Amino acid sequence: METGTVKWFNDSKGFGFITPDKGGDDLFAHFSEVRGTGFKTLAEGQKVSYEVKRGPKGLQASNITPL
Repeated sequence: METGTVKWFNDSKGFGFITPDKGGDDLFAHFSEVRGTGFKTLAEGQKVSYEVKRGPKGLQASNITPL
């Protein structure tokens, strides 16, 4: 698992971006990849752990867990 910080997340559109702690390009984050129950959202500045996978438009975060 890698860690990073939520750059921004749009609740109404259900996606945003995570800035990896190790540096590099920001990763796309979709609400369907957020672990937990209820309304799945992330907050700007929130620390998260995640795995990286290749999506249709490049690398994206998966199995996102708020820390």
